[in-house]
Amino acid sequence: MRATVIHGPNDIRIEEVPDPVIQHPTDVVLRVVNACICGSDLWAYRGVAHRVAGQRIGHEFLGVVEEAGAEVRGFVKGDLVVAPFVWSDGTCDFCLEGLQTSCPHGGFWGQVGSDGGQGEAVRVPFADGTLVKLPKEAAGDEKLLPGLLALSDVMSTGHHAAVSARVRPGATVAVVGDGAVGLCGVLAAHRLGAGRIIALGRHTARTELARRFGATDVVAERGEAAVEAVKELTGGQGAHAVLEAVGTEESMRTAVSIARDGGAVGYVGVPHGGSAGVDIGQMFGRNVSLNGGVAPARAYIPELLPDVLSGAIEPGLVFDRTVGLDGVPDGYRAMDDRSALKVRIAF
Repeated sequence: MRATVIHGPNDIRIEEVPDPVIQHPTDVVLRVVNACICGSDLWAYRGVAHRVAGQRIGHEFLGVVEEAGAEVRGFVKGDLVVAPFVWSDGTCDFCLEGLQTSCPHGGFWGQVGSDGGQGEAVRVPFADGTLVKLPKEAAGDEKLLPGLLALSDVMSTGHHAAVSARVRPGATVAVVGDGAVGLCGVLAAHRLGAGRIIALGRHTARTELARRFGATDVVAERGEAAVEAVKELTGGQGAHAVLEAVGTEESMRTAVSIARDGGAVGYVGVPHGGSAGVDIGQMFGRNVSLNGGVAPARAYIPELLPDVLSGAIEPGLVFDRTVGLDGVPDGYRAMDDRSALKVRIAF
C-alpha cells in the first residue's frame, strides 16, 4: 500500500509500505476513507519535533473495516468508523475513567513500528477500546465526512479545552489561537452555552469562521496589547474561561493574563517552551486555575457525534482544502505557509 512517510524537515514523501495485517486477535485492519494533516504534524515537518527518518505520520482518520481479529466483538467487515488520535485498550483503570490517553497499553498513530493515519490502510490495536462506529451511509456523504473526521482530534481537543476551562452557560470565554483547534474551541464554547466568546487571531478568513462558529468579538493584537484589548472588552475583569490552543510561551502568558480572577485556563496547545509563560505567583494571587493536556478524544466522541450527525455543529468547516494522497506533500507546504488552515485527504 501507499502511505505518507517523513524523512526529515520539509521532507514528506508518499511511499510503498507493507500492507497492514492482523497481528493480535483484538486488531482490525481499516481501509482509510478520509484523513488529514494536523497542526501538530507541522512541528515534525519543521524539524522542531524529532522523527526517525522513514517514520510514518498522521493520526486523524476515518476508515472502513476490512478485516477483524477473532476477539473483536464490536466491529465487522464493512463498518465505517472514526479513530481517535490514540489507541487504547478500553479496559484499564484510566480508560474506564475516561482518560484513554494514559492507557498503559495505548499508543499514538505513526509512532515507530505503527501505521500512520495518512495512508491507504491502518492496523488498529485494541479495536473495541479505540474505534467508534459511524452510520454506514455517512461514507458517501461528502458534506458530513469532514465533520466526522474532525472528531478524531480537533473538535474533541477544542471541546477538551472548553471543559477544562469550565465553560458554562452565560460565561465570557476567550480563545487564544485561530488554528483548527482554536476554532473548534470557539464552536465547543458556543455549544456549551457561553454568553460571550472572544477569539484572539489575526487571519481574516479564520476569524470570519470563528464568528460563524459563535465568536462575538475578535482581538487581532498579540502580547500585552491583546491582554489590554480583552480587559477593555470585559470591563477590566477578563474572561471566566480561557482556551489556550497554541502551546507557546507567549500564548500561555496571554491566556493566564486574560483570565478573570477565579477563572480557569484550559490548555490544549502542544507545549513548546516548557512551563515558561506560566506565572504561578500571578495565578495564586488571583485564584486562576490551569487544567487541560492531551485530549481524551475517545471519551468525547460519543457525546459530540450526535450533534455532528444532526448538523447542530459543523466542525468540518475548518477544512479549507482537500487533496488526494499524492497531494499530501503540497498540503504540508500549504499549512506551513498558512495558505491553508487544515487539509483533508480523500482516498
